[in-house]
Amino acid sequence: MESQIQLWNEYLDSREENAALMPGLWAVKNALTEEIYKEGALSSKVKRLMGLVGGLRAGCTTCVIGQTQLAIAAGATNEEIFEAIGVGTAMSGTPGLAEAGRVIQLLKELGRL
Repeated sequence: MESQIQLWNEYLDSREENAALMPGLWAVKNALTEEIYKEGALSSKVKRLMGLVGGLRAGCTTCVIGQTQLAIAAGATNEEIFEAIGVGTAMSGTPGLAEAGRVIQLLKELGRL
């Protein structure tokens, strides 16, 4: 499997390029993201784990990699990530579980497994 960190970095590079081409759209998207993931009744960590589940359900590679890293940055443990994978699998079946292999690979690349 290819490097999940490399895939994420490539996405970040393309995101900057796309933001330069469509600054208004990205300004709105960034404001929405900042608002949604801020601390509230749910912690940012829980919201990022929810984002991971959504990414698994959607089969969105970039979402899975990014939300996993952002959940870790918000303090998520491996055990919390694994439980989120379980929820994602319950919601999407084996396609979610297959995409979860990216999370395992990412955790290995980050030295967490």
